[in-house]
Amino acid sequence: MKFSVFQVSRKGGREKNEDRMGYCYTRGSGIFLLADGMGGHPEGEVAAQLALQAMSALYQKTAKPDILDVAGFLNDAVMAAHHQILAYAFEKGMADTPRTTIVAALMQDGSASWVHCGDSRLYLVRDGELRARTRDHSYMEQHQASPVGTQYAERFNRNILFTCLGSPTKPIFDITGPVPLQQGDKILLCSDGLWGSLADIDIVYHLGTKPVAQAVPDLVEKALQKAGSSSDNVTVIALEWETPDTFESTRASISTDSIHDGIFASTVQAESFDDNLRDHASASMRADDVDMDDAAIERSIAEINEAIRRSAARRA
Repeated sequence: MKFSVFQVSRKGGREKNEDRMGYCYTRGSGIFLLADGMGGHPEGEVAAQLALQAMSALYQKTAKPDILDVAGFLNDAVMAAHHQILAYAFEKGMADTPRTTIVAALMQDGSASWVHCGDSRLYLVRDGELRARTRDHSYMEQHQASPVGTQYAERFNRNILFTCLGSPTKPIFDITGPVPLQQGDKILLCSDGLWGSLADIDIVYHLGTKPVAQAVPDLVEKALQKAGSSSDNVTVIALEWETPDTFESTRASISTDSIHDGIFASTVQAESFDDNLRDHASASMRADDVDMDDAAIERSIAEINEAIRRSAARRA
């Protein structure tokens, strides 16, 4: 595989940034993840981080170096993230559970598959045209898609979702793909802080006319400026598939051709909670780690949860 990737997260007018993002890859596949912790519920940033940690840990366990059943993996990964959040809330005795959206794209064998729950979106742009976009799990978007939707959609707040990870009910999520990719295809994952301020046509235009390392920061800055002081957090991760040779020298360009089958690379860390958790995540998921066995994966997740509990106890 060869791709260029760029990611950025900016805190808007909110008290804290509850968005999380990252990506992991082996010689044969890669997964790109973005979660937006939900306001109105406690510890949204924890829910988002746990979702990324659980999904990346399962990816590390399953990708050897390919995922044999992509749709099955995406289903299991979302449910693992959901259960991890519920377990965290149960262990803390929380009256309300932390909650988050999730969108994840998995690239393998020249194709992309993706899963999403909530209103964090994925855009697929080819030759300057929008080829695919996820449909939000919100009442507003669902009514817009119905035959009489436009006249009723304005009654709904775009922020009201009917599903998410961490809710006491089983999450609803959609899996799409595999979709064959062509050289130059661009896939963008974003929180609602981006698409809530910018129209799809603006997002597609920037992706279609610029390398991702330029398009992403430009889009984020434009969204923040347009929303002003009331801006939501804006988080974006985007990749260009089979990056042309002219971009190979950029820092954003990655080729997995020289990676051994046993190598797992990840940018998913837990740097937002405390030093103990950050240090553990960096040590257990650094780029040159080999695959861990089941027991090691379980120990890693348990140690991460313990660090989160220690951090929460100190804040209490």
